[in-house]
Amino acid sequence: MFDFLYPKVPQVIAEEVKKAIENKEDIILLDVRTTGEYAKGKIAKSINLPVDEIPKKIEKLIADKSKKIYVYCLSGSRSVYAVDFMVKMGYTNVFDIKS
Repeated sequence: MFDFLYPKVPQVIAEEVKKAIENKEDIILLDVRTTGEYAKGKIAKSINLPVDEIPKKIEKLIADKSKKIYVYCLSGSRSVYAVDFMVKMGYTNVFDIKS
């Protein structure tokens, strides 16, 4: 209904991410929730960088802009904005995880 409010970004379904993890693919799981949310529960081996810190810290955290990166949050809105920003910064293999 309000699709016009959200940027169109590359997406991947959660099942594909699960397969990538099981197959030990070379991926990065990026959790863009707050540090408090991350502390309450997270996906093993994920990296936490709150969405509001993406502009300042993403290039230092993940320098390789061709690395496969799967981004998630609680509801999906922050991850969409994070992926959109990263694509605009030149990341070429970044995806928003959809359930």
